[in-house]
Amino acid sequence: MHLPFWLTTALLLPVLLYQGKRAQQTTPRLPEGSGPSSGQYGEGTQTKRILVVGESTAASVGVATHNLGLASQLAKQIHQRTGQTTAWHTFGINGIRLRALIDELAKAELPRADVVLLSMGVNDTTGLTSRYRYREQLVAIRQLLAPRYCGPLVLLSVPPMHLFTALPTPLRHVMGWRGRQLDRLYASLARQHPGDFTHLNYPVITNPTLLAPDGYHPSEKGYQYIAEALAHSATKVFN
Repeated sequence: MHLPFWLTTALLLPVLLYQGKRAQQTTPRLPEGSGPSSGQYGEGTQTKRILVVGESTAASVGVATHNLGLASQLAKQIHQRTGQTTAWHTFGINGIRLRALIDELAKAELPRADVVLLSMGVNDTTGLTSRYRYREQLVAIRQLLAPRYCGPLVLLSVPPMHLFTALPTPLRHVMGWRGRQLDRLYASLARQHPGDFTHLNYPVITNPTLLAPDGYHPSEKGYQYIAEALAHSATKVFN
């Protein structure tokens, strides 16, 4: 139990609840990306298959279509860097928490993949999911994916919520604090079980032109920026 965090949250609770409600009311709610949720770059037999699952970033919120979102842009980067025919598939639901995502994935028909990335954490941060339960759920989603994927699950770090311009202070900093706690859980799992998990840093976005109109999700340029950073920092994972 992280006593300082919970004491701070309890002391600020009336302010945090008010700011959270106001943020929901005033922040534009952008739709998920439309169009095909899969595709490929290059011709012929697929050499590399990338699957992204998770919350709003996996759902391509912030751009009009999935081919402008994270999975597609990452596959494009891998194809450009390696020359390999690279397929992509994305499965995301805006606003979902990890427990509910596991239930949805259990019903979904997903392709086999060579690399699977989990983009989660924001909604479990705002929902104050306990670290113990979150860890259990990470283990459960890895087990669920095992029949179609044998490599380590790539855990994209929880986005730096203390930098989200759509959130006021102190809500922004409290949520950032909680997000960093969940992210340390990712790093711990990757150290303890390297065959099952890999931790990959989510690039920090400070340039407002890389954000969608809600000041919360990546724009088209933002997804390109994230994909370039991930492809550059995770050569071993994607090769």
